[in-house]
Amino acid sequence: MPKMKQLRAKAAEATRAHRSPTLENRRARHEYEILESLEAGIALSGTEVKSVRDGGASISEAYVRFREREAWLVGMHVPPYKQGSFSNVDPGRARKLLLHREQIESLRSRVQEKGLTVVPLRLYFTRGVAKVQIGLARGKKLWDKRADVAKRDVEREIARHAR
Repeated sequence: MPKMKQLRAKAAEATRAHRSPTLENRRARHEYEILESLEAGIALSGTEVKSVRDGGASISEAYVRFREREAWLVGMHVPPYKQGSFSNVDPGRARKLLLHREQIESLRSRVQEKGLTVVPLRLYFTRGVAKVQIGLARGKKLWDKRADVAKRDVEREIARHAR
């Protein structure tokens, strides 16, 4: 029995050590006020998955566009995989988001009527499957951004004095 526990502990340690990369879209949090967030799958080709795992992708310029009854992630850049050859695809192509029909319709209607937008917040892997956290967002005004910066500075000063 103790041998089995050791093997399980080793396996758990190996999975912790092999964490998948997470891409954060810090620019989106600065430029937009996030009203609601949602997890979506993303359709990637094989070499794109390998390139994202290497940490080469960028979602800072990306946004979600609705075409017909589908949601597409536009502006995400995934560089070609170095060891890939003919199987590499266009780095700037639109990638399909995997959402339920009701979720797509809900997001589409809110974007059309209220002047909101949908932006990616994070790109990560869950159990080997690529996921994107998308957020329904409203653009911040310049004074909102200044207020956020001032608030962060005050919190930093308070934390410094508390130490």
